[in-house]
Amino acid sequence: MNPHHYDVVIVGGSYAGISAAMPLARARRQVLVIDGGQRRNRFVEASHGFIGQDGRHPGAIVADAREQLLRYSTVRWQTSTVVQASGENDSFNLVDQDGTTHSGRRIILATGVSDELPDIKGVSERWGKSVFICPYCDGYELNQGRIGVLGVNRFSIHQALLLADWGDVTLFTNGLVTPDADELEPVRVLSVEDRATVVLEDERRMPQAGLFTGTSMRMASPTAEQLGCDVDDGPMGQIIRTDSIKATTVKGVFACGDATVGAKSVPIAVGDGYLAGASTHRSLVFE
Repeated sequence: MNPHHYDVVIVGGSYAGISAAMPLARARRQVLVIDGGQRRNRFVEASHGFIGQDGRHPGAIVADAREQLLRYSTVRWQTSTVVQASGENDSFNLVDQDGTTHSGRRIILATGVSDELPDIKGVSERWGKSVFICPYCDGYELNQGRIGVLGVNRFSIHQALLLADWGDVTLFTNGLVTPDADELEPVRVLSVEDRATVVLEDERRMPQAGLFTGTSMRMASPTAEQLGCDVDDGPMGQIIRTDSIKATTVKGVFACGDATVGAKSVPIAVGDGYLAGASTHRSLVFE
């Protein structure tokens, strides 16, 4: 099949990817967004902290953004997943799951990450509902009640200290964390029940208004690796290495969003994406 050629192909169409596409669309560049529809925050009922959108369902925010983007005649949207990527600056090729090849002068990776949750019974079912990761996104709604932090590594201490502004915090060390603090519970966590009741191995039950925990992140797509982009080991997992203008170590490839900054926030992803889109446009003009 003959490839379809674009100025820029964006891999990933969530908050960062759509935001990256916008400055390119407004510069009348030919843009393709390839997206498999797996938003990182798809388990959450309401998104908070994004001005103008506070409290809305995250899917509705993305749907509106996509509708606005597709009003620009030079943008095409492909609902699919990239399975193979190759090429070099001005001549990249991406193959999607249907076997169609798409080529572009530049690539923007907005591929996101997948969260690997603590292996504690009851956590995955409550993820995004009563078990969270970002206090700025979900802490306010707990109304300064009891907040549990499920320890996963030494950064859980930082998370527990930060959460003190949102409620009365207990750090469940779970045998993995050894902080020097008063408000901690060293007995291992057996499960989470009801809304957010922590059940310990000694059979005590400790009801909480909500729980926070860290996750291990992994790349949601192999595209960066296939293109040869360098990655860095962050505290929660690998992230794509980018410079101050969101360029990766491969010329012509830019990256943005959670796969580069490791953040868990819609506003950060949107701003990061817009910078990547504008930087990519400048590379088309000046390089």
